[in-house]
Amino acid sequence: MIAIIDYDAGNLKSVEKALDFLGEKTCITRNPDEILAADKVILPGVGSFGDAMGKLHQYGLCEVIHQVTDRRIPFLGICLGLQLLFAGSEESPGVPGLGILPGEIVRIPDAPGLKIPHIGWNSLEIKEGTRLFKGIGDGSYVYFVHSYYLKAQEADMVAATTQYGTCIHAAVERENVFACQFHPEKSSSIGLQILKNFAEIS
Repeated sequence: MIAIIDYDAGNLKSVEKALDFLGEKTCITRNPDEILAADKVILPGVGSFGDAMGKLHQYGLCEVIHQVTDRRIPFLGICLGLQLLFAGSEESPGVPGLGILPGEIVRIPDAPGLKIPHIGWNSLEIKEGTRLFKGIGDGSYVYFVHSYYLKAQEADMVAATTQYGTCIHAAVERENVFACQFHPEKSSSIGLQILKNFAEIS
């Protein structure tokens, strides 16, 4: 069973639909017992950092997410779900994030001709040997929607990067914690393979 955390942050159904297509059993829930009993947990999300952290606190989910990662249950953050794993974001100054991974979330820098938010398909430079990208070729395209991006503090946890006005750390993995800034559930066959890889992690 893969638990998809429900904290009113959108794109839950599209993640559920993609996993259903892969034959994975899922549940959309904010029940701590259901989340902690799951084989794997996904934190999706679209929206603002501050509002999302407010909802996680409102529903008592911050402690649950820490328990999931402490128990080494495979965990995947998607888009805003990646950003929430870090200490904070320039989008919401003074609002602490979950602080599970080291790094900072900053705004994509303005540049001539560069549209922000970044919406569309970009190719990935994938690090060899990553579990999330097993069987996926370097240069594969995935779908992004974001104005803020991750600058990871530790280079060895960066699983993939992309270029959009700057070098964006597009995916990370460290022990049981995985996250991607792009939307695998909206990234066609490549995204489905990424979700399949996550579902098969033991």
